[in-house]
Amino acid sequence: MTKESIDTLRVERDSLAGALAERSAQLEAVTKEFEQFTQTVSHDLRAPLRALEGFSQILMEDYGEKLDADGTRCVQTLVASARKASSLLDDLHTYSRWCRKPFQPVVVNMEKLAAQKAEELKLDGATANFNIGPLPEAWGDPDMLDAIWQQLLGNAVKFTKGRKSPAIEVSGRCENGNTIYTVQDNGAGFDPKYASRLFGVFQRLHDEKEFEGRGIGLATVQRLVHRHGGKTWAEGEVNAGATFSFSLSARPL
Repeated sequence: MTKESIDTLRVERDSLAGALAERSAQLEAVTKEFEQFTQTVSHDLRAPLRALEGFSQILMEDYGEKLDADGTRCVQTLVASARKASSLLDDLHTYSRWCRKPFQPVVVNMEKLAAQKAEELKLDGATANFNIGPLPEAWGDPDMLDAIWQQLLGNAVKFTKGRKSPAIEVSGRCENGNTIYTVQDNGAGFDPKYASRLFGVFQRLHDEKEFEGRGIGLATVQRLVHRHGGKTWAEGEVNAGATFSFSLSARPL
């Protein structure tokens, strides 16, 4: 290799390093701006929502007898809507908190962690049959990985309710320097053309009356996986189950 070629490669390397540094700074700025926004929204909207819910309840208690059926229904709708909005703010605050939490990676026994989450869900009433295969260890933040398993397994339990034989299978493998984990269920599934929406904040593909939830759980999973340098993806078919996967970067040498 000639000196000119080496000099050219060095220039290209330095240019790429500069571009990556600039991109990282932009992403950090956007993340910080989003965190500040969610904290401000969460704080500033709580007071009017509490007032709305509180005065609606007072209206029902003190003047309920003077309201007709339509009036009562309207006030009850106000109370329910205020409570839902407060819950959404709580979810947004939780999402923001995970974004701010310091990343403290260690070696984590993922098989043990997933099994613990499954047992907790069973104690909470889950009837699904869990099949947790051998899982490779992970290099990650224990609290964040705990939250990922809690959400993905809880999600699988939710969408297999009503199935004759609800089943959830957890598997893992090492591939191209990454560890990949998969949660597969035989539940309601989803239309694959909407798969890109699954991990968006407050995005839902199912009616809330059919399956409870506010659309923040999978967005949180994606955020936590991204903090590990990994990615998330999902596959599914309507009434034919769903498969959620996430990858984590291997432990640095």
